[in-house]
Amino acid sequence: MRIAVHAIIGLIFGLGLVVSGMVDPAKVQNFLDIFGIWDPSLAFVMAGAVLVAFAGYRLAWRNATPMLDDQFHLPKSTAIDRRLILGAAVFGTGWGLGGYCPGPALTAMGLLAPGTIAFVPAMLIGMWLARMTANATQSAAIGSKP
Repeated sequence: MRIAVHAIIGLIFGLGLVVSGMVDPAKVQNFLDIFGIWDPSLAFVMAGAVLVAFAGYRLAWRNATPMLDDQFHLPKSTAIDRRLILGAAVFGTGWGLGGYCPGPALTAMGLLAPGTIAFVPAMLIGMWLARMTANATQSAAIGSKP
């Protein structure tokens, strides 16, 4: 049941990305080009996403547990640290240069968009490197404690 629900949610999300134009890197780059060919339509997509997420969270928090799990899985850390800042900077730079973030890139790959052939493997390698670096840093920190 969970897999079917996740698949349906993924299809709805992907369809929303296609309809909103988020799978078109030029649309994203034009939104970021405020001194050139600025396209404000992405702001409306973001506002709509915030409203839907707000409503969804309000509904979800009414229950003690999620409908398809035993507990809510929330981040353990709320710290704004160097790792978070660097990750956000790398993510934003990649989004601005490539015109894709992970969800739209995977959706566009399903549409055989040419830019995703380089972007998605690079994104996956970057995610893997980030995880390996975090694991190595965590192991080093644990090993250095007296």
